[in-house]
Amino acid sequence: MADPMRIRAQLKDGGITEVRVLMAHVMETGQRKDSAGKVIPALHIQNVTATWNGKTVLSAQFGPAVSQNPVMNFSFKGGAKGDKVVVSWTDTAGDKRSDEATIS
Repeated sequence: MADPMRIRAQLKDGGITEVRVLMAHVMETGQRKDSAGKVIPALHIQNVTATWNGKTVLSAQFGPAVSQNPVMNFSFKGGAKGDKVVVSWTDTAGDKRSDEATIS
């Protein structure tokens, strides 16, 4: 399983919750070759979802052009201090990762 995501969720003025996520992943494009000249198979995050109180607040699809260890920022209306934000991803190999943060 991949390393845990680093997630920070903060409540800002106006009831906006800002979320910052660092996802540890190799994000291999499938276009590079190894030292023997063989193509390294594609392995990258395909789907990302974020939920708050069971509601989806973000749904995204990634492709091979996203950099290694991607950082993603997003915001949504609502949220209160102490609420949980859950971020999940699935990659091209079918591996999954899900982590959560408490809104501060």
